[in-house]
Amino acid sequence: MKHRHIWILLFGLALPAQADWDSDKGCLSCHQGIEQFSDVPGMDTLSCTDCHQGNPTATDQAAAHTGMWANPTDLRVVEETCGSCHADEVAKARTSIHATMAGVISGTRYDFGAQGKDALYATYDVKALHDDLPPGTVAELKQLPSYDPTKPESATNSIGDDYLRNQCLRCHIWSDGHQRDGDYRASGCAACHVEYSNAGTYEGNDAAIDKSEKDRPRFHRMTRTPGVDQCQHCHNRGARTGTSYKGMMESDGYGTPFTESGDKQGKLHGKHYNFLQADLHFDAGLSCIDCHTKDEMHGDGYLYEKKHNAVEIRCETCHGTNEAPATLKTIRGNPMDHLQRDGDRVTLTTKADGKVLEVPQLVGAELSAEGKAAMVQIPAHMEKLECHACHTAWAPQCYGCHAKQDISKPSGDWLLGSSDDPSQASNKGNREANAFSWQESRSYVRWEMPALGVNSRGKVSTFIPGCQVILTQMDGENAVLNNHTYTTVDGTSGLAHNPVFAHTTTKQARTCEECHTNPKVWGLGSGVYDMSANFPDGEAPVPFELERFVDEEGNALQATNHKGARPFNKEELDNIRRVGSCLACHGSDEMPNDGQAPNDATHNAVLRKMLEE
Repeated sequence: MKHRHIWILLFGLALPAQADWDSDKGCLSCHQGIEQFSDVPGMDTLSCTDCHQGNPTATDQAAAHTGMWANPTDLRVVEETCGSCHADEVAKARTSIHATMAGVISGTRYDFGAQGKDALYATYDVKALHDDLPPGTVAELKQLPSYDPTKPESATNSIGDDYLRNQCLRCHIWSDGHQRDGDYRASGCAACHVEYSNAGTYEGNDAAIDKSEKDRPRFHRMTRTPGVDQCQHCHNRGARTGTSYKGMMESDGYGTPFTESGDKQGKLHGKHYNFLQADLHFDAGLSCIDCHTKDEMHGDGYLYEKKHNAVEIRCETCHGTNEAPATLKTIRGNPMDHLQRDGDRVTLTTKADGKVLEVPQLVGAELSAEGKAAMVQIPAHMEKLECHACHTAWAPQCYGCHAKQDISKPSGDWLLGSSDDPSQASNKGNREANAFSWQESRSYVRWEMPALGVNSRGKVSTFIPGCQVILTQMDGENAVLNNHTYTTVDGTSGLAHNPVFAHTTTKQARTCEECHTNPKVWGLGSGVYDMSANFPDGEAPVPFELERFVDEEGNALQATNHKGARPFNKEELDNIRRVGSCLACHGSDEMPNDGQAPNDATHNAVLRKMLEE
């Protein structure tokens, strides 16, 4: 394989202590200056072949590399490397949502009308490590089926399965992902614990490594504290939380402003970006790992159906509520050890650089007039709303996922690959042509305030477009399906809107008027986008605009992939609008202390008196 000799040692080699150098002098005669992989006791004396195998005494490169593993942390070989000491972690990793992609798979198949909302499939067959099944978990998952275009679509032969295998399923730790700026990374443990720059070039001292070559880690070194950019190598699609956290929002592709050479800006993740307000936690210096726990990242042995089922932190974990101080524990009772309380003061010590940050507490906090109205005078807000329903500054909204499949062009399958080196089976160039070629585009993108709905916890949450698939299937130059949309097993359109925690938190909350007077926020759409005019011959695949996922009577128009999540019902819409009517005259600073408006008789009497005067 091209350049295999250059990067074969980049993922798991621990530069041995002086006493062990003789056993690896063959490797080090070429890889002079390579960094010690880890200084963790027990790992700091590992030899090259302890991780990579191969023949360190050979003087011929081909002989030396025979039987070697380029990436000893890949899940296909990891039991014999990392797993020899960390067997429990390796076993749990295979059950993690990072490995199974269960939520992405079930959500996509639901939108394609192939199944209900239960998680049925994963990247590969896997069973839970525990017998008890908490809510949101399942006992086992089967590998996602392949699609055969010669057979009718069915629950086990969905075009959505091919979409997943060729496009979506590159972002899991069985795979080493897309090979382009912003997406370079390894598979297995190294997906997180060996950092890559966005350019994917080597910055270390190994004399054998060409620093202009792509798909190289920054250094031959393990990190226990992966940074935001490392998480962003995967978390730039779907909910886009990795890019949003840094204030990055994909643009319409203009690539401006121009560079000094007059060229367009470069792309990350295949996209151009605008830069918006970042999450206040990012600005304060928090990395993803300062909030998200080891069990969330590594897995805890349960097979979670969706990402939000695996998450065990809440805003209250660190900030408390109006009535109670922060617990400093997750909802599962696990302590957040880097949080400390000293009297009424709570601090967080960042894991990467040890920076000590003050964590504001809601108990006793000085609130603005609007904050007092929303959080104190109307206690239902604290009971029924997620914090981010008000404190999300913006959210990426990608409307209309125009996906084109060409069944005349076999293409790579992210779940099937072959190589003489099993740790390279997931490499993009080693994928088997078991899927078909796909192209993706969209109708338009937005970043303004997102809509609201009710999430699976029964709380009001921000909603953004999910997978709004408008499918065109081609067989060469012949269209089999054109601008086709699906109907879910629940009878809604397969276009989707889903709850999301956008990771664009701001101290300044959205205004009362923004939520209570804007139909787009209620899920009714802006009423501006003309669906028929945007499709050939006026043949729109659905009779509603892409932003509209509920009608005025509270009937769901679009899919919602999370169990229990839904748009507002008729009663809730009426209540929201009623408050908006009051705000038109009174404003949020005149809200009654008990949060209740006077009855109609009293209100009408006051109005009559005002008219008489």
